[in-house]
Amino acid sequence: MDCVPSIEPIVWWILEAVAVAGLLVAERRGFRQAIILSKMTASSTFLGYAVALGAFDTGTGSLLFLGLALCWLGDALLLAPGQTIWFQLGIGSFLLGHVAYAATFLGLGFHFPTLTVAAAIISSASWIVLGWLRPKVPADLSVAVQSYVVVIGTMVACSLGAFAAGAPCAVATGAMLFATSDLSVARERFVSQSFLNSAWGLPAYFAAQMILAGSIPAMTSGS
Repeated sequence: MDCVPSIEPIVWWILEAVAVAGLLVAERRGFRQAIILSKMTASSTFLGYAVALGAFDTGTGSLLFLGLALCWLGDALLLAPGQTIWFQLGIGSFLLGHVAYAATFLGLGFHFPTLTVAAAIISSASWIVLGWLRPKVPADLSVAVQSYVVVIGTMVACSLGAFAAGAPCAVATGAMLFATSDLSVARERFVSQSFLNSAWGLPAYFAAQMILAGSIPAMTSGS
């Protein structure tokens, strides 16, 4: 796209790494303004990376970009502390982002046996996660959290089904890494607040988004 400078992928990854490093330092020291700036810089970087790779050149790329953009919005909304209406809106934005990702993956084709087995395994894992969270989640967030867990599990299953049908490995890698990073968010918000949640969860999350954005050329090569 003409509106985004042509930058080598490694440079986008370096920009992302610097932003995430700054975010971790800001989180550790409690610098609120620095947290906002570095987090939104990191989120904007994966959007820029996707556009630079031609996200808008195909319907598949555009749909994946929609997922990335909804996650960008979720990142902004979750900057609000506590379990406020902004947190609920943030969950909703991420949920819609995962729906967009799942639709993208299904559009690449899927291997039904793999999709079925993955769905069964992920359903069991989701049940365990919900059992861990249920006693700690406020009643007014219960439906939102349960819906989110179901949708992200579906997204991961779709990514594995697509990978088995010939989609790039990055699709499944990014999806699984994203789901894993969400455990740190859940632990931070509902179980135990600790910098350790951010220390591993934030790098995993932003790496997942960069991996998914980076998969655009491979997943759209046949479009």
